[in-house]
Amino acid sequence: MKMGIFYGSQTGNCEDLCSQVKKELGESEIHNISDVSSDNFEEYDLIILATSTWGSGDLQDDWEMQLDEVKNANLDQKFVAFIGVGDQEGYGDTFCDAVGIIYDAIQGKGFNHIGLWPSEGYEFDNSEAFRNGQFLGLILDVENQDDLSEDRIKSWVKQLHQEMNPLSKTQINEARAEL
Repeated sequence: MKMGIFYGSQTGNCEDLCSQVKKELGESEIHNISDVSSDNFEEYDLIILATSTWGSGDLQDDWEMQLDEVKNANLDQKFVAFIGVGDQEGYGDTFCDAVGIIYDAIQGKGFNHIGLWPSEGYEFDNSEAFRNGQFLGLILDVENQDDLSEDRIKSWVKQLHQEMNPLSKTQINEARAEL
């Protein structure tokens, strides 16, 4: 299975976290979203879309410029997972909103959404990445909970491998239908 991680990173935090995810995933490729076109997504079976949230719930700059590339990609039957990087204390009312913005932009593309993440252990007021009692993907806060990032990444990557098992596709589709 060919796996690709696509990130946008202003300060390097998201890029560093994606490098940790890549290490846990094993054989995978990592791309800065600013350097890709819609064709790049189509060569992967698992696509991980990673972003930080800026300002009051805005997309990271590279994602803002490249969102159409993801929207124009053929994601049908691919596994797609999300990573959000945010600050739950400083921006608790827009915590990791960029994940929700990207998800909403591509949700009708026929992909298998995997990697939903529980909200236990987080304290935030509102998030576009939070739907039906869970996050749309792995959520990391290097400002306030950096000590938890490594374990969260390991658990999430293990979860992804389990969810990519063909027997779990029904469960994934059921969870996605609830969103």
